[in-house]
Parts: sequence; structure tokens; C-alpha cells
Amino acid sequence: MQQKQSSCTAMLVGKDASINHATIIARNEDAEGAINPKRFIYVPFKPEKQTFKSTFNGFELALPGNALGHTLTPMAELSDGEWGEAGINSENVAMSATETEFTNATMLGLDPLVPDGIGEEAMVSCVLPYIKTARQGVERLGKIISQYGTCESNGIAFSDPNEVWYFETVGGHHWAAQRIPDNGYVIAPNQTGIQEINFDDAEHFITSPDLADFAKKHHLNPNPEGFNFREIFGEDLRSDRYYNTPRVWAGQRHFQKGMGDNLESRDYPFIQYSTRKISTSDVAMVLSDHFQGTPYDPYGTTGSAEEKTRYRCIGLNRNQEMHILEIRSDLPKNIQAIHWIAMGMNPFNFPVPFYANCEDTPIYFKNTTSQATTENWYWINKIIDNMADPLYAQQNQNAMTLIMNYRRAGFALGSRQVAKIDIKNEKNFLTSQQLTKLNQETADQAWQMTKNLLTDLTQVAAECLTLQFEKGGEM
Repeated sequence: MQQKQSSCTAMLVGKDASINHATIIARNEDAEGAINPKRFIYVPFKPEKQTFKSTFNGFELALPGNALGHTLTPMAELSDGEWGEAGINSENVAMSATETEFTNATMLGLDPLVPDGIGEEAMVSCVLPYIKTARQGVERLGKIISQYGTCESNGIAFSDPNEVWYFETVGGHHWAAQRIPDNGYVIAPNQTGIQEINFDDAEHFITSPDLADFAKKHHLNPNPEGFNFREIFGEDLRSDRYYNTPRVWAGQRHFQKGMGDNLESRDYPFIQYSTRKISTSDVAMVLSDHFQGTPYDPYGTTGSAEEKTRYRCIGLNRNQEMHILEIRSDLPKNIQAIHWIAMGMNPFNFPVPFYANCEDTPIYFKNTTSQATTENWYWINKIIDNMADPLYAQQNQNAMTLIMNYRRAGFALGSRQVAKIDIKNEKNFLTSQQLTKLNQETADQAWQMTKNLLTDLTQVAAECLTLQFEKGGEM
């Protein structure tokens, strides 16, 4: 089995921490390589029972009937698995799977990973269509892992209009999930995050049935008191100081005062509390972060060559798609859920809002090809990335201005369309068919803006080519 490591970055926001009383779960899907074509589709309700059969590792699971319709971001090419990654179902429950994590060697020796167990590739399709709350998502996934095992160590996010949960696997059959406080938020890189577990607090913690007994039997808990999930089962390697903890610092610095400049600290808490309310635009900016304003910015002008490559940033070339799954608890059910999606490198893009209670997605979002083209959303963004990155590295002001204006216009488009559609719904309840048409209208505007950027950026890049020759004047 070829193990795929999607070294992503996730963010979770409780409803009282968000600016509009929405729950938010979001993540950059980062692939091992710079190119990993993705689609954005809608999967309709299916009444019949099914069987999920993985083409990635052979995992197989009988699925119940009445699978709820849901959004999904699968691979363009399915021969090596589906990799649905994220979606929102018709009950306004969201799921993002997964954040790759790493369990320590002792735990992996005691409870080895299961090569044909459920993994990232299968989780969304095997769980999201069959749950009506975030808590049910934790319970369903937990039962599957306890019975069939998992082939990876991962973090999975669930949300509904009221709750946000983070679920982490350690070893082949063990796991824990914590409800994120309504006034809290989380920045999750590729390391175990959950800290102290209260086994007597079933409202906020759910674990595999034997987790505490297993740790006690094998003498895994180094602490005389308490049960710190991160310390017992996670890793704390020198490489984490360069690869993981700097991303926690980068994300939390957007919302905390007095963060200092210790990017390598392991002491930043898993759950944090913002000094201000958080919007979807804030989340998108976190997931685009490349250490701007520090010597560690690869595009900056102040750092040395070593400093610019010292730490792994959040927004980088491995970004494939970014999803922000927003469930707005104070609005009617038909318009509560918005699946914001961007593709390509996040420093150069913006998320497009799609109301999840739809029937289809635009053709240039759902029909991604495995070969490069300018006719779908994934590839046009990747082509822009390939031109923008070297121009940014050269501090090309024309290119930087084009990208800045494009992103500002894109964020403005998203907020304008959401406000417009919400007002329409106040006047007349919008059906899923009507929301599909309105989603298309939003996508068409984003598509035209992006084609315009491609044209303008191509002109700037062409003017920077090495092979140029200007004829001198006649004497």
C-alpha cells in the first residue's frame, strides 16, 4: 500500500467565537506533491444500501441505506482512491477528514496500524452521509475504527449548527474526541493536539471504550495526575519545531496579543480563546499565512536565505484545495450551511461560497481533468500559481498588485453574494434548485475574474522572460 501523507493545516471555531454565531471547520488539503487535481461535486441522496470498496488499500464496509446528499471534494482520478476530504450533508452536518498526525512508536508497537483499515481516503464517504449531528459523526467513526481499525494516525473535524468536535486516532484502534468550547478555536498542524481528557465529562469528551485502561495496563501515562492525550500518545520530535509548532504560532498570532516570536514552543495550548470575533475571511487568511511580516517569509525582504526556508508555512505550493465549512446557527435551515472552497496556493486565491443545500456544482468545479487545462477551476488556479510564485520571489510589484487586487475583489464577491442570497431567502424561501442557480451565478463571476487574472499575469510574466531583445534606434 502506498501511504499518502496529506500534511494539512486545520482550523476549528466555536459558534460564540465566530463573528456571526456560526460553527466553522476548515482545512488546507495539502498533497505530498505540488499537483493533485481535485473536484468539487454534489452527491445526491441514495435510498439503497451500498458497499464502500477502497481502491487505495482494500478497505471494505457495508453501508446502510438512505445516504444523505452532501458536497464532496474527491480526486479527479479515482484509481488510487476517492479521498473525499470534506463536505456538508443535507442535515447541515460538516466533516473534514483528515489532518495527518503522528503517534509515538511505543503506542504503534502496542496497537499497530491496520493496513486495510479505514483511512483518510474513505472516512467522509463512510460517515458523513449517515449522521445528523456532529456527535453522531464522532460515534459512527469511533465504532468503525474500534471494529475495523485504521491505517493512519489522523485528526478529523465535525460540526453542526451548535457543536464542533475534533477526533484524533492513535494506533490502530484507539481514539479520542473533544468538543471545542463555543468560545474557543483551534489551529491544528500535523501533530496530536488534544490535551487533558476528563473521562467523567461525556458532554465534552468521547473516547474508545478501553482508552484509559489500555494506557494504565501498558504504563503509558508519564503524569502522576491527569490524562494528557497529547503527551501519552503523540510525538515531540525536533522536526516538530520546524514543521508543526510554527504553524500553531502563525495561526494563533492572528487572534492573540503578546504571542512573542517563539515559533518553536510546544507550550501553545490546543484550545485557544480569541481576543476578537473570527470570520470566514479571517480563517482564509490564516490558511494563507506564509509568515508575512517576519524574517521567515519566503517572499519577504528582511530574512536571510536560511531564515526564509527554516519553517514550514501554512500557505505553500502543496495546497490543493481549501475548504471552510460554515454552519450559521441563527439562520433558516435551507441556507445555514455554506461550503467555501478555493483551489491552488492560498496566498494567490480566494474561497468561493456555495450554499450546501444544492443539487449540483458548476461544470468547471466538478469536471476536473487529470491533465492541465484552462477550462476548470483547479488547473487555472495552479497555472496562476506557477507564474505568481517566481514573480513574488522577485518582488515583482506589478504581479503582487494584480494578486492583491484579485484577492480583495474575490473576498468582496463572496461577502456580497452571501448577503444577496440571504436577503432573497428572507423574501421568499429558496429551494435547493434555486440555490444551485445562485451558486452558479457566484461561480461564474469568480470564474471570469480568474480568467482575467490569468491574462494579466501572463502579460507580466512574459515581460520578465530572459530571452528579450529591443532594437536600438537608427543612427
